[in-house]
Amino acid sequence: MYGIRKLVCAFLLLLAHAAMAAAPIVLYTDFGQKDGAVSALKGVAYGVSPKLLISDLSHESPGSIFGGAYRLFQVAPFWPKGTVFVTVIDPGVGTERLSVVLKTRAGHYFVAPNNGLLTLVAEQEGFAELRQIDEKINRRKDSEDSHTFHGRDVFGYTGARLAAGVIRFDQVGPKLSPDKLVSLAYSKAERNGDRVTGIIPVLDVQYGNVWSNIPGKLFAQLGIAIGEPVRVRIYHGGQLVDEAVAPYQNTFGEVPEGKPLVYVNSLLNMAVALNLGSYAEAHKVDSGLDWTIELSKSQSAAK
Repeated sequence: MYGIRKLVCAFLLLLAHAAMAAAPIVLYTDFGQKDGAVSALKGVAYGVSPKLLISDLSHESPGSIFGGAYRLFQVAPFWPKGTVFVTVIDPGVGTERLSVVLKTRAGHYFVAPNNGLLTLVAEQEGFAELRQIDEKINRRKDSEDSHTFHGRDVFGYTGARLAAGVIRFDQVGPKLSPDKLVSLAYSKAERNGDRVTGIIPVLDVQYGNVWSNIPGKLFAQLGIAIGEPVRVRIYHGGQLVDEAVAPYQNTFGEVPEGKPLVYVNSLLNMAVALNLGSYAEAHKVDSGLDWTIELSKSQSAAK
């Protein structure tokens, strides 16, 4: 009888331990890695629980809040339910902007300044609930006099407590209505007759490929087949800065080295690249809300 009780207790202990297993944390900041900021943030998190699983999205500057929003949009769908994203791109740190945690319908948690960073993930995954971080409870001890490092003292600390199960989501702070979530205005992709237009939200920075927010399915409505030429027009602030004709292909090696192509990128949106080269550098193209792109069937192919 004693042996059975012992086994039952061990089993219940195992279940309790499994229930307390920490959720993954994904860190995304613009701190860079030249100093100790990222390490300090991680140290605070591990101080909450050494069992945390912490991964890095990036710590390089995204160039804009919207660029940061797009990087979250890029990676969030590939992380499991319960993942906590600690996102710190916060030029308004210390001002009256709110510190919040967004829960999406996909079951992800986003700890961030309420400055528009969560625009795209809220659209992509659906809004479930928004809470303001109560800094009287969810702030690193003895950090009240620090006004410029909320990434460490508020966001990192709160995210770690949430991921480790130290607090429940309802203990983050007061609930906010959906209209309190700050969203950035941006141009959605659209079709206008024989062309599709969109913005260049980010560059594929490692390779210099130019990404758009034009879905491949929308581009497909133009009826351009693989191998056919596409006219590419890129505008900055409404001014034409680049025009090219490139074939629509599946992948880079289907054009000669140094030649351009139009393709569907890993997010199933349209992009422009040079095979073994940087299209952005060669054509002086950048990204942001004021960079737009237009794709249409080349006139030579339409004849």
